[in-house]
Amino acid sequence: MKDRIIRIIKLGIFIGLSVILLIIAFRDIDLSDVFKELKNAKYSWVLISFTASVLAFISRARRWVLLIKPLGYNPGLISTYHALMTGYLFNLAAPRLGELTRCVALGRKEKIPVDRLLGTVIAERAFDLVSMFILLFIMILASGNVMDSFLNENVLEPIGARISSVFASPVTTIVIAVLFIIAIILVLTIYRERLMKLKLFAKIGDILKGIFSGLKSFVRMKDKLEFIIHTIVIWSFYIIMTWVIFYAIPSTSHLNFGDAVFILVIGSLGMAAPVQGGIGAFHWIVSRGLNVVYGTDLKDGLAYATLSHESQLILIAILGTISFFLILGKSRLRHKKAEEEN
Repeated sequence: MKDRIIRIIKLGIFIGLSVILLIIAFRDIDLSDVFKELKNAKYSWVLISFTASVLAFISRARRWVLLIKPLGYNPGLISTYHALMTGYLFNLAAPRLGELTRCVALGRKEKIPVDRLLGTVIAERAFDLVSMFILLFIMILASGNVMDSFLNENVLEPIGARISSVFASPVTTIVIAVLFIIAIILVLTIYRERLMKLKLFAKIGDILKGIFSGLKSFVRMKDKLEFIIHTIVIWSFYIIMTWVIFYAIPSTSHLNFGDAVFILVIGSLGMAAPVQGGIGAFHWIVSRGLNVVYGTDLKDGLAYATLSHESQLILIAILGTISFFLILGKSRLRHKKAEEEN
């Protein structure tokens, strides 16, 4: 009962954050103008985006198989795909819930221990993070000061100003930060055994073990080249699905493939926010990125962000529901039927 209440409270917090971020993103914007842009959008480009997304999902499922193989299991691509999409569906309900759900789904289907699958998922996220930083680095090199100025004006400077308002000077801030880090290291070193008995720290320890296990899987992987190729394919399709939506909105139709890389990178930062599916955070950062860097009107930027985000949300809801029924729903029905027969 207590755990259920805690989960409900957490869900309420996540939903509240999403609502707040949406209000901030659409503040001072005439919603009728946004709806007008969406009404006049060319939805044939959205269908092309859907195709790129599905191909990325299939490639991601195959890459997950490659991570699982070194553990001594070889799940089928179809089962892995359905588990992946089921996880995406549950991520719409609560952040990071999908990671556990897809491991449970695939574990039941292929008889693989869930804790071992969790390690591969954490490792996969680590590889995605590295991929995003590589894209960010390439974007900074290719676009000169575009990314640098955007991050400075919209992320680093506001944070710096907030910190400066709390502490007297940058030097004081640095000294406090260094002392804080040293204190954390000392506490973790001295009280490590006691801390590991606490549920939170035990969970963190499990996550670190999972990352290490996943990295070992990559080291032992025989198909490293295929893994790298699939990583490139996945992010290439992500760029394509971001790019083609430009042509759906007249005000963004002049933007090119390189601009899609920029929008994908900052959009990924929004999707990483602790809210369901990046709702609100994605809309805010993408619309501001289009406005600050390319001079796109905020209402047009929000129309693009809404079309891009909500079209993917609908696609995941449809494909995820189908996959949920195929990989979990059917097994539950079979189990129920077997119980009735017995």
